[in-house]
Amino acid sequence: MSSLKSKRAIPENGNQKGKEFTPMDSTTAQRRLNTIHAHLVSAVESAFSHSHLRSSPTAAEFLSAEQNYSVVLPEKLQTGKWNVYRSARSPLKLVSRFPDHPDIGTLHDNFLLAVDFFGDNNYLGTRIRVDGTVGEYKWMTYREAATARTAIGCGLIHHGILKGSCIGLYFINRPEWIIADHACSAYSLISVPLYDTLGPDAVKYIINHAELKAVFCVPQTLNPLLSILSEIPSVRLIVVVGGMENEVPSLPSSTGIQIVTYSRLLNQGRSYLQPFCQPKPDDIATICYTSGTTGTPKGVVLTHGNLIANAAGFSLAVKFNPTDVYISYLPLAHIFERFNQINLAHYGVAVGFYQGDNMRLMDDLASLRPTLFCSVPRLYNRIYAGILNAVKESGTLKERLFNAAYNSKKQAIMNGKSPSPIWDRLVFNKIKARLGGRVRFMASGASPLSPDVMDFLKICFGGHIIEGYGMTETSCVISCMDEGDILSGHVGSPNPACEIKLVDVPEMNYTSDDQPYPRGEICVRGPIVFQGYYKDEMQTREVLDEDGWLHTGDIGLWHTGGRLKIIDRKKNIFKLAQGEYIAPEKIENVYAKCKFIAQCFIYGDSLNSSLVAIVSVDQDALKAWASSQGIKYKDLEQLCNDPRARAAVQAEMDAVGRDAQLRGFEFAKSVTLVLEPFTMENGLLTPTFKIKRAQAKAYFAKAISNMYVELTTSDSSHVK
Repeated sequence: MSSLKSKRAIPENGNQKGKEFTPMDSTTAQRRLNTIHAHLVSAVESAFSHSHLRSSPTAAEFLSAEQNYSVVLPEKLQTGKWNVYRSARSPLKLVSRFPDHPDIGTLHDNFLLAVDFFGDNNYLGTRIRVDGTVGEYKWMTYREAATARTAIGCGLIHHGILKGSCIGLYFINRPEWIIADHACSAYSLISVPLYDTLGPDAVKYIINHAELKAVFCVPQTLNPLLSILSEIPSVRLIVVVGGMENEVPSLPSSTGIQIVTYSRLLNQGRSYLQPFCQPKPDDIATICYTSGTTGTPKGVVLTHGNLIANAAGFSLAVKFNPTDVYISYLPLAHIFERFNQINLAHYGVAVGFYQGDNMRLMDDLASLRPTLFCSVPRLYNRIYAGILNAVKESGTLKERLFNAAYNSKKQAIMNGKSPSPIWDRLVFNKIKARLGGRVRFMASGASPLSPDVMDFLKICFGGHIIEGYGMTETSCVISCMDEGDILSGHVGSPNPACEIKLVDVPEMNYTSDDQPYPRGEICVRGPIVFQGYYKDEMQTREVLDEDGWLHTGDIGLWHTGGRLKIIDRKKNIFKLAQGEYIAPEKIENVYAKCKFIAQCFIYGDSLNSSLVAIVSVDQDALKAWASSQGIKYKDLEQLCNDPRARAAVQAEMDAVGRDAQLRGFEFAKSVTLVLEPFTMENGLLTPTFKIKRAQAKAYFAKAISNMYVELTTSDSSHVK
């Protein structure tokens, strides 16, 4: 067994090695190991007693045989409190390496293995445009990508980029992003992703904070860089991906900055080949800046060992194979997609990239026909709403057929039986075709997915469908659903590479002694936990305690079978005037199922007794409603301001809220409809599609004020 030493922020020179799991006092460690081992052995031999390892009971209504996904261990033997949960797949040891490839300790090792095993397999694919028409995917093999990786790494060395330097990646998903990242790993450089939607201020802050020596960009992101050249003194090299030689500007030598195309850097590297400068597991692999919902970006420092441990733990639950195909469109600057790429390379999966336009994603899916698909609830909610809307408009006969197929397949799944294949042939294959027709694995992450939507995906698409929970600070996955688990509405069992405990939050009435389910703030410990926030010891200490536990700020409960369920958020809680606590994200997730709602922002404060909502409308749904009501309007803005439209949306929200059993004070009492979506460009969303609450409050201040005035006036008239 091992315990995590306290962690500190990485110093400004960035050279501090990551804190390791170090052996406890040998006597203590052996005593704890013997005690736990005895519990495990005796648990198999006899019924559980108070002194035995306690497994959480499962949901009897869903599984005929008892199934436990987590085991409970004592955090400290002397306290006698059994409150630490680990995966039942590896209860005695936290996973830090791939069990079948323990020699893989770094991202570089992982890619070397991929090239050795899958060298001639397709790896990175893009759609080629010919005469203005987008064609089929053209592929680069693993071996070809490795050759390009070496050339790019050597090109950087040729330009004087030294080991340990930070390299910025400032463009959207495409093969060159992956190759540049592999180059960083091979030559002990630190990759620093930059979201392509970041404004000049945020880009400047990250470049200066991380002291980037080189930045990879595309022509679209080159201009923002050029506008701040005099304010980013650390940068020595800018590499333009996809740029033509005659279109790249040259800078005066006095600037000390060179601008080269990606193609030229490749050629320079080929002429200056150097041996790899292989990293160690404790070396920093990347600094991921999280935009957060408030404040300046924080640099999350992750080592090679952190990322490999997470992927290795995940591999015990989910495995891919070399015949799989994946579509990459989630931002590579986010840990979810970064993590996916590590796993995909490990198994030799082919990765096809979208064109860069979300509006053409369905066309890319039809061409690529992926077998693996990862997304976020926002897209799954739209798929769910779109299919249901299409079913309703298909006519009575087809709607009845869909409902019969849906209910029959759902009943079979819930009873642990195989559904009749006739329903797929008659109904669901047409739905599967929306994602290319071959998807066998789907995953959801970044925010909670409604159980209704999860069940819908399982029934309509079949295959292995999971929801996971994680964060940048844990190298991605903290927990995920286990294959074969048919219960929805939770995020599964712990990643075998970490352990989880719930800490009491008395001000919110959450405790680990709550019945029937323990509740509290989710805390995580293990080799997946980050090293600290770059150059920010104060904020590091706020989330990492002296025993190595990362305090996530999320509130969870332990459901039956040792499944983790996210129920609240500690930071975004606010109190209404009457003293009731509100978790706005939970309410927004409920209202997301309303057909009129594309996005929703719930607001309230301690000066008011009710909630109000800003709704970015689904324009097609609103237009269809207006047509059905015979309502004429000059434009959609006028329709949004029509009291009848507001009343219709409010009524639909109330119905959805009642179905979800929201409490009375959790209902929005007034709504304002807006056409403008919440985006990163207008500053209302983080890159992971979370609402920036402080910014949204300021942005919609007038509308919020007007709604509270209306509510006050309405209350006064009722009193009279």
